[in-house]
Amino acid sequence: MSKVTSLDVAEKAGVSRSAVSRVFTPGASVSKGTAEKVRKAAAALGYRPNVLARSLITGRSRIIGLVVAYLENQFYPEAIERLSKALQAEGYHVLVFMASNDHAATQKVIDELLDYQVDAIIAASVGLSNDLTKRCEGLGIPIVLFNRHQYDDRLTSVTSDNVAGGCKLAEFLIAGGHSRIAHIAGWEDASTQIDREAGFMAGLKAAGMALHAREVGNFHFETAQAAARDMFRATLPPDAVFVANDHMAFAVMDVLRYELGLRVPQDVSVVGYDDVTLSHWPSYNLTTVRQPANAMVAATVEALMARLNEDDEAPRRITLDGPLIVRGSARKPEGMTL
Repeated sequence: MSKVTSLDVAEKAGVSRSAVSRVFTPGASVSKGTAEKVRKAAAALGYRPNVLARSLITGRSRIIGLVVAYLENQFYPEAIERLSKALQAEGYHVLVFMASNDHAATQKVIDELLDYQVDAIIAASVGLSNDLTKRCEGLGIPIVLFNRHQYDDRLTSVTSDNVAGGCKLAEFLIAGGHSRIAHIAGWEDASTQIDREAGFMAGLKAAGMALHAREVGNFHFETAQAAARDMFRATLPPDAVFVANDHMAFAVMDVLRYELGLRVPQDVSVVGYDDVTLSHWPSYNLTTVRQPANAMVAATVEALMARLNEDDEAPRRITLDGPLIVRGSARKPEGMTL
Protein backbone atom coordinates (compact mmCIF):
# COMPACT_ATOMS: atom_id res chain seq x y z
CA MET A 1 0.00 0.00 0.00
CA SER A 2 1.24 3.49 -0.80
CA LYS A 3 1.63 5.92 2.08
CA VAL A 4 -1.33 8.23 2.69
CA THR A 5 -0.37 11.90 2.33
CA SER A 6 -1.90 15.17 3.45
CA LEU A 7 -2.95 15.74 -0.18
CA ASP A 8 -5.03 12.55 -0.06
CA VAL A 9 -6.73 13.80 3.12
CA ALA A 10 -7.33 17.24 1.59
CA GLU A 11 -9.01 15.72 -1.50
CA LYS A 12 -11.23 13.42 0.58
CA ALA A 13 -12.20 16.20 2.99
CA GLY A 14 -12.69 18.75 0.21
CA VAL A 15 -10.30 21.28 1.73
CA SER A 16 -6.91 22.71 0.87
CA ARG A 17 -3.65 21.00 1.81
CA SER A 18 -2.76 23.95 4.04
CA ALA A 19 -6.02 23.43 5.97
CA VAL A 20 -4.95 19.85 6.70
CA SER A 21 -1.61 21.14 7.93
CA ARG A 22 -3.30 23.67 10.24
CA VAL A 23 -5.56 21.01 11.75
CA PHE A 24 -2.55 18.95 12.82
CA THR A 25 -0.44 21.92 13.98
CA PRO A 26 -0.84 22.71 17.72
CA GLY A 27 -2.13 26.25 18.24
CA ALA A 28 -2.93 26.89 14.56
CA SER A 29 -6.17 28.69 13.68
CA VAL A 30 -8.83 26.51 12.00
CA SER A 31 -12.62 26.41 12.09
CA LYS A 32 -14.42 23.66 14.00
CA GLY A 33 -16.19 22.45 10.87
CA THR A 34 -12.98 22.19 8.85
CA ALA A 35 -11.21 20.39 11.71
CA GLU A 36 -14.03 17.84 11.97
CA LYS A 37 -14.00 17.13 8.22
CA VAL A 38 -10.22 16.77 8.12
CA ARG A 39 -10.02 14.47 11.16
CA LYS A 40 -12.85 12.31 9.80
CA ALA A 41 -11.08 11.96 6.43
CA ALA A 42 -7.73 11.27 8.14
CA ALA A 43 -9.28 8.53 10.28
CA ALA A 44 -10.92 6.92 7.25
CA LEU A 45 -7.64 6.89 5.31
CA GLY A 46 -5.44 5.96 8.28
CA TYR A 47 -3.41 9.15 7.93
CA ARG A 48 -0.95 10.36 10.56
CA PRO A 49 1.01 13.62 10.15
CA ASN A 50 4.78 13.35 9.67
CA VAL A 51 6.13 15.24 12.67
CA LEU A 52 9.75 14.99 11.51
CA ALA A 53 8.93 16.41 8.09
CA ARG A 54 7.03 19.29 9.68
CA SER A 55 10.01 20.10 11.90
CA LEU A 56 12.17 20.59 8.79
CA ILE A 57 9.71 23.20 7.55
CA THR A 58 9.02 25.00 10.82
CA GLY A 59 12.48 24.69 12.36
CA ARG A 60 10.83 23.36 15.52
CA SER A 61 10.97 19.69 16.52
CA ARG A 62 8.53 20.18 19.43
CA ILE A 63 10.93 18.00 21.45
CA ILE A 64 12.44 18.99 24.81
CA GLY A 65 15.61 17.18 25.84
CA LEU A 66 15.67 16.14 29.48
CA VAL A 67 19.06 15.20 30.94
CA VAL A 68 18.87 13.48 34.30
CA ALA A 69 20.92 11.45 36.77
CA TYR A 70 19.99 9.70 40.02
CA LEU A 71 16.82 7.97 38.81
CA GLU A 72 17.18 5.65 41.81
CA ASN A 73 16.20 8.69 43.90
CA GLN A 74 12.39 8.51 44.00
CA PHE A 75 12.07 12.29 43.63
CA TYR A 76 13.17 12.26 39.98
CA PRO A 77 10.82 9.65 38.44
CA GLU A 78 7.91 11.47 40.06
CA ALA A 79 9.17 14.86 38.83
CA ILE A 80 9.87 13.56 35.31
CA GLU A 81 6.31 12.23 35.04
CA ARG A 82 4.94 15.64 36.04
CA LEU A 83 7.30 17.45 33.64
CA SER A 84 6.34 15.18 30.74
CA LYS A 85 2.62 15.72 31.28
CA ALA A 86 3.01 19.49 31.66
CA LEU A 87 5.10 19.76 28.47
CA GLN A 88 2.69 17.54 26.53
CA ALA A 89 -0.08 19.95 27.50
CA GLU A 90 1.99 22.64 25.76
CA GLY A 91 2.35 20.53 22.62
CA TYR A 92 5.86 19.24 23.33
CA HIS A 93 7.31 15.79 23.94
CA VAL A 94 10.21 14.81 26.18
CA LEU A 95 13.32 12.90 25.12
CA VAL A 96 15.09 11.58 28.22
CA PHE A 97 18.86 11.05 28.32
CA MET A 98 20.75 9.63 31.29
CA ALA A 99 23.93 11.39 32.43
CA SER A 100 26.25 11.52 35.41
CA ASN A 101 28.00 14.22 37.41
CA ASP A 102 31.13 13.89 35.27
CA HIS A 103 31.34 16.93 32.96
CA ALA A 104 32.93 14.94 30.12
CA ALA A 105 30.18 12.34 30.25
CA THR A 106 27.48 15.01 30.39
CA GLN A 107 29.09 16.78 27.40
CA LYS A 108 28.87 13.54 25.39
CA VAL A 109 25.22 12.97 26.35
CA ILE A 110 24.17 16.49 25.37
CA ASP A 111 26.14 16.25 22.11
CA GLU A 112 23.98 13.23 21.28
CA LEU A 113 20.85 15.03 22.42
CA LEU A 114 21.56 18.03 20.15
CA ASP A 115 21.66 15.66 17.17
CA TYR A 116 17.91 15.21 17.68
CA GLN A 117 17.35 18.92 17.00
CA VAL A 118 15.69 19.53 20.36
CA ASP A 119 14.06 22.91 20.90
CA ALA A 120 15.26 23.26 24.50
CA ILE A 121 16.99 21.40 27.32
CA ILE A 122 16.01 20.73 30.92
CA ALA A 123 18.97 19.58 33.01
CA ALA A 124 17.84 17.82 36.19
CA SER A 125 20.42 17.01 38.88
CA VAL A 126 23.36 17.59 36.52
CA GLY A 127 25.69 20.54 36.05
CA LEU A 128 26.75 22.09 32.76
CA SER A 129 30.23 23.19 31.75
CA ASN A 130 30.89 26.73 30.56
CA ASP A 131 31.70 25.46 27.03
CA LEU A 132 28.46 23.49 26.81
CA THR A 133 26.39 26.44 28.02
CA LYS A 134 28.09 28.68 25.48
CA ARG A 135 27.46 26.20 22.68
CA CYS A 136 23.74 25.89 23.44
CA GLU A 137 23.48 29.66 23.72
CA GLY A 138 25.06 30.00 20.27
CA LEU A 139 22.56 27.53 18.80
CA GLY A 140 19.65 29.42 20.34
CA ILE A 141 18.67 26.46 22.54
CA PRO A 142 17.41 27.62 25.94
CA ILE A 143 18.39 25.64 29.04
CA VAL A 144 16.55 25.41 32.35
CA LEU A 145 18.18 23.73 35.35
CA PHE A 146 15.71 21.74 37.46
CA ASN A 147 16.51 21.10 41.14
CA ARG A 148 20.02 22.44 40.62
CA HIS A 149 21.50 25.89 40.12
CA GLN A 150 24.84 27.25 38.96
CA TYR A 151 26.41 30.64 39.39
CA ASP A 152 25.98 31.44 35.70
CA ASP A 153 23.84 34.39 34.58
CA ARG A 154 23.06 32.64 31.27
CA LEU A 155 21.09 29.83 32.93
CA THR A 156 17.58 29.81 34.31
CA SER A 157 17.22 27.53 37.34
CA VAL A 158 14.31 26.29 39.44
CA THR A 159 14.90 24.89 42.94
CA SER A 160 13.26 24.71 46.31
CA ASP A 161 14.74 27.03 48.94
CA ASN A 162 17.34 24.54 50.10
CA VAL A 163 19.07 26.98 52.47
CA ALA A 164 15.81 27.74 54.29
CA GLY A 165 14.91 24.04 54.32
CA GLY A 166 18.20 23.06 55.93
CA CYS A 167 17.74 25.76 58.56
CA LYS A 168 14.21 24.51 59.37
CA LEU A 169 15.56 21.02 60.03
CA ALA A 170 18.28 22.31 62.35
CA GLU A 171 15.78 24.38 64.33
CA PHE A 172 13.41 21.39 64.58
CA LEU A 173 16.10 19.03 65.92
CA ILE A 174 17.35 21.63 68.39
CA ALA A 175 13.79 22.26 69.61
CA GLY A 176 13.48 18.49 70.13
CA GLY A 177 16.24 18.65 72.74
CA HIS A 178 19.02 16.93 70.76
CA SER A 179 22.62 17.72 71.70
CA ARG A 180 24.65 15.49 69.33
CA ILE A 181 23.35 16.45 65.90
CA ALA A 182 25.04 14.99 62.79
CA HIS A 183 24.81 15.26 59.03
CA ILE A 184 25.14 12.73 56.20
CA ALA A 185 25.85 14.74 53.06
CA GLY A 186 25.03 14.04 49.44
CA TRP A 187 27.32 14.68 46.47
CA GLU A 188 29.40 17.60 47.69
CA ASP A 189 29.58 19.46 44.35
CA ALA A 190 25.78 19.60 43.99
CA SER A 191 24.16 22.95 44.71
CA THR A 192 21.34 21.15 46.53
CA GLN A 193 23.83 19.62 48.96
CA ILE A 194 25.82 22.81 49.39
CA ASP A 195 22.73 24.91 50.11
CA ARG A 196 21.02 22.39 52.41
CA GLU A 197 24.13 21.99 54.51
CA ALA A 198 24.74 25.75 54.59
CA GLY A 199 21.23 26.33 55.93
CA PHE A 200 21.57 23.49 58.42
CA MET A 201 24.91 24.78 59.74
CA ALA A 202 23.52 28.32 59.98
CA GLY A 203 20.63 27.00 62.08
CA LEU A 204 23.01 25.19 64.43
CA LYS A 205 25.30 28.21 64.70
CA ALA A 206 22.39 30.52 65.54
CA ALA A 207 21.66 28.27 68.54
CA GLY A 208 25.30 28.19 69.60
CA MET A 209 25.73 24.55 68.59
CA ALA A 210 28.36 22.75 66.49
CA LEU A 211 27.96 19.72 64.25
CA HIS A 212 28.67 16.51 66.19
CA ALA A 213 29.67 14.31 63.23
CA ARG A 214 29.64 14.30 59.42
CA GLU A 215 29.84 11.63 56.72
CA VAL A 216 29.22 11.64 52.95
CA GLY A 217 26.62 9.46 51.24
CA ASN A 218 26.92 10.93 47.71
CA PHE A 219 23.13 10.58 47.22
CA HIS A 220 23.59 6.79 46.80
CA PHE A 221 21.80 4.15 48.88
CA GLU A 222 24.77 1.84 49.53
CA THR A 223 27.17 4.72 50.24
CA ALA A 224 24.69 6.17 52.73
CA GLN A 225 24.46 2.78 54.45
CA ALA A 226 28.25 2.68 54.83
CA ALA A 227 28.25 6.27 56.13
CA ALA A 228 25.65 5.33 58.77
CA ARG A 229 27.71 2.34 59.92
CA ASP A 230 30.81 4.48 60.36
CA MET A 231 28.94 7.29 62.11
CA PHE A 232 26.91 5.24 64.58
CA ARG A 233 29.61 2.76 65.57
CA ALA A 234 31.55 5.62 67.16
CA THR A 235 32.10 5.67 70.93
CA LEU A 236 29.69 8.59 71.30
CA PRO A 237 27.20 8.34 68.39
CA PRO A 238 24.78 11.11 67.40
CA ASP A 239 21.32 11.36 68.89
CA ALA A 240 19.97 12.97 65.69
CA VAL A 241 20.99 13.05 62.03
CA PHE A 242 19.97 15.14 59.03
CA VAL A 243 20.38 13.04 55.88
CA ALA A 244 20.61 15.19 52.75
CA ASN A 245 17.74 13.47 50.92
CA ASP A 246 14.99 10.95 51.63
CA HIS A 247 16.54 8.26 49.42
CA MET A 248 19.61 8.14 51.65
CA ALA A 249 17.54 8.56 54.82
CA PHE A 250 15.77 5.27 54.08
CA ALA A 251 19.17 3.56 53.82
CA VAL A 252 20.28 5.11 57.11
CA MET A 253 17.10 4.07 58.93
CA ASP A 254 17.47 0.47 57.71
CA VAL A 255 21.04 0.28 59.04
CA LEU A 256 20.09 1.83 62.38
CA ARG A 257 17.18 -0.53 62.96
CA TYR A 258 18.19 -3.82 61.40
CA GLU A 259 22.00 -3.83 61.75
CA LEU A 260 22.73 -1.72 64.82
CA GLY A 261 19.57 -2.43 66.81
CA LEU A 262 18.78 1.24 67.43
CA ARG A 263 15.26 2.57 67.79
CA VAL A 264 14.01 5.46 65.63
CA PRO A 265 13.22 7.96 67.11
CA GLN A 266 13.69 6.76 70.73
CA ASP A 267 17.47 6.31 70.37
CA VAL A 268 18.14 8.54 67.38
CA SER A 269 16.05 10.97 65.34
CA VAL A 270 16.34 10.88 61.53
CA VAL A 271 15.22 13.65 59.16
CA GLY A 272 15.50 13.86 55.38
CA TYR A 273 14.73 16.15 52.45
CA ASP A 274 12.34 15.83 49.44
CA ASP A 275 9.16 14.20 50.84
CA VAL A 276 8.95 11.43 48.23
CA THR A 277 6.03 8.98 48.34
CA LEU A 278 7.90 6.42 50.48
CA SER A 279 8.40 9.05 53.18
CA HIS A 280 4.85 8.73 54.43
CA TRP A 281 4.76 4.92 54.26
CA PRO A 282 4.36 3.53 57.80
CA SER A 283 7.67 1.65 57.61
CA TYR A 284 9.59 4.95 57.36
CA ASN A 285 7.17 7.71 58.46
CA LEU A 286 9.98 10.18 57.77
CA THR A 287 10.16 13.76 58.97
CA THR A 288 11.42 15.75 56.02
CA VAL A 289 11.29 19.00 54.07
CA ARG A 290 8.90 18.79 51.14
CA GLN A 291 10.17 19.90 47.77
CA PRO A 292 7.19 21.66 46.12
CA ALA A 293 7.43 19.45 43.03
CA ASN A 294 4.23 20.65 41.36
CA ALA A 295 5.19 24.30 41.75
CA MET A 296 8.76 23.56 40.60
CA VAL A 297 7.48 21.78 37.47
CA ALA A 298 5.04 24.62 36.71
CA ALA A 299 7.78 27.23 37.11
CA THR A 300 10.17 25.21 34.91
CA VAL A 301 7.63 24.84 32.10
CA GLU A 302 6.58 28.49 32.36
CA ALA A 303 10.20 29.67 32.19
CA LEU A 304 10.96 27.35 29.28
CA MET A 305 7.92 28.47 27.28
CA ALA A 306 8.85 32.11 27.90
CA ARG A 307 12.36 31.48 26.57
CA LEU A 308 11.06 29.56 23.54
CA ASN A 309 8.52 32.27 22.73
CA GLU A 310 11.07 35.00 23.50
CA ASP A 311 8.66 36.57 25.98
CA ASP A 312 11.37 36.58 28.63
CA GLU A 313 14.92 36.75 27.32
CA ALA A 314 16.58 37.20 30.71
CA PRO A 315 17.52 33.98 32.54
CA ARG A 316 16.61 33.99 36.22
CA ARG A 317 17.00 31.95 39.37
CA ILE A 318 13.64 30.79 40.78
CA THR A 319 13.55 29.60 44.41
CA LEU A 320 10.39 28.15 45.98
CA ASP A 321 9.72 27.56 49.68
CA GLY A 322 9.17 24.00 50.91
CA PRO A 323 7.41 23.19 54.21
CA LEU A 324 8.71 21.02 57.03
CA ILE A 325 6.64 17.82 57.22
CA VAL A 326 6.70 16.39 60.74
CA ARG A 327 6.15 12.64 61.05
CA GLY A 328 7.34 9.93 63.43
CA SER A 329 11.03 9.41 62.60
CA ALA A 330 12.21 12.24 64.84
CA ARG A 331 11.54 13.32 68.40
CA LYS A 332 8.93 16.07 68.48
CA PRO A 333 9.54 19.33 70.33
CA GLU A 334 7.48 19.48 73.52
CA GLY A 335 3.94 20.63 72.86
CA MET A 336 4.02 19.86 69.11
CA THR A 337 1.34 17.50 67.76
CA LEU A 338 1.53 15.49 64.54
